[in-house]
Amino acid sequence: MNLDKYKDLLFQKVKEQLTEWFEDGMEATFTNEEIFRFLHSIKGTAGTLQLGGLHQIATKLMDEVTTKENETWTNQELRDFLYELIEFSYEYEHFNQIEEKLAIPRNENVPLIQLIDDDISMLILLKDAMESRGWMVLANTDPLKATEQYFDMRPDCLIIDINLPKKNGFQILEDIQRHSNKKFIPKIMISIQNDRQTRIQAYKMGADDFIEKPIDLEEFLVRMERHLDRKKIFDQSVLIDELTQVYNRKFLQDTMQKSMKELKRTGKCFTLAVMDLDFFKKVNDTYGHIAGDRVLVAFAQFLKENVRSLDTVFRFGGEEFIILFPQTTDLEAKNVLTRLIQEFKGKIFSENGQEFSVSFSAGVYMITDPDLDTSAVIKMADSALYEAKNNGRARVESANKIEVTPAKRLLRVSVIDDDAIIRMMLMKILQHMNFDQFELDIQVYEDGLKFFSSNRLEEKGGHFLILDGMMPVMDGLEVLKKVKQAKNAKEMTVLMLTGRKSESDIAEALRLGADDYMTKPFSIMELEARIQRLIQRLS
Repeated sequence: MNLDKYKDLLFQKVKEQLTEWFEDGMEATFTNEEIFRFLHSIKGTAGTLQLGGLHQIATKLMDEVTTKENETWTNQELRDFLYELIEFSYEYEHFNQIEEKLAIPRNENVPLIQLIDDDISMLILLKDAMESRGWMVLANTDPLKATEQYFDMRPDCLIIDINLPKKNGFQILEDIQRHSNKKFIPKIMISIQNDRQTRIQAYKMGADDFIEKPIDLEEFLVRMERHLDRKKIFDQSVLIDELTQVYNRKFLQDTMQKSMKELKRTGKCFTLAVMDLDFFKKVNDTYGHIAGDRVLVAFAQFLKENVRSLDTVFRFGGEEFIILFPQTTDLEAKNVLTRLIQEFKGKIFSENGQEFSVSFSAGVYMITDPDLDTSAVIKMADSALYEAKNNGRARVESANKIEVTPAKRLLRVSVIDDDAIIRMMLMKILQHMNFDQFELDIQVYEDGLKFFSSNRLEEKGGHFLILDGMMPVMDGLEVLKKVKQAKNAKEMTVLMLTGRKSESDIAEALRLGADDYMTKPFSIMELEARIQRLIQRLS
């Protein structure tokens, strides 16, 4: 007897009950008795239908219900408690069978690869192949958006097709080389053209490799692995930041270890300062990334020229810099930085006939305990930096004066998906994510109309949207188009969820400005890692 029909009916029943409990937005309480009854029904039917995994989950949850001291549950408590059941329901619905799978370890620090190709079939094929290796791939069909995304996301490797609309691959490569010629990122050109002159031109313009289409996937992945290995070795061996020519974060680790040993030996304190350029994103948005790079270079040189020879300047990442002040108290470092803030504010930059100035904020922390690790020290100084920004910017605060709780920027995360199970899973995933720089404000919507009618889009600050590509009432592509036409579109990052076979949907989503896409069905672990990585890159 074929039991598939009855299995589908059971999971539909589970989904309907979960939706009824969690989707009305009302705070409610639930009794042990009604939860036990629900699980008991699932257990009995799952056993009959030979759904061993579901039977096991229901049995385990029933045992936990009977041992619960309190007689009632809140929405949040019950959602967390039933998450394993929610996840299992998603897996069954999208994969139609539950198997014990070997989980691929996911890490937000895996290589990030940017792929630029207007051949959507090739783009999907290469993205899927590379992501099967555990790498994260950002795909672009629009060369203009791709160039912007390159500077915003800072990939570890770049793959460019030569034949692109609006701007060919050589022009993109030329732009990138001109803006970041001091930074080593492997660049691979791909093309159906394989004549000698095209290959020579690619190498002359800075390409590290040239791969002819049609592509041998196995060879392509081996060559990619070699390029990523070279990048990793390079990053580990170089101690100078390529752009600003000050020390990088790797050398910071070595210097901190030596400073800690010196503190332990002599008992003389030292101070670490974290500095961040104020409103730096506006500089990039208004004057372009070339101007932004010039400001970073000027700021780094300004710091080097205006601190003592025994002080060390590092670029920590993006527009964030660190100075180590040996044998210096936090008050002494604060006085130096206050003077530097006033001097740097007076420096005038000129771009395309327009003049502007930039300020910076700083946080300092005096180290007196040699047993602290580097990350703890930086976190303390960083907390003072956020306090300085909250207090008006262009100032210095010390983490030593009080126990400072790091102030975080608010990031509004909106999930728009008509599937109740996916909404519940994403809410759970997001609620348990923790970022040093962001506080997440999470809202879920079952369709685009409800999202827009909530006026969520008009709320100030950064937005991160997880958007289903196909929905009733208002299609996901319609939602994306409207989002990207908003005044604050530059503040919005969109992760599109779409069907594996819908090439036209993927092409249209990328054309309309989606920052990344994932194809359904996807593993929960992979989705979680993707969201984590994208949000971290927003800092």
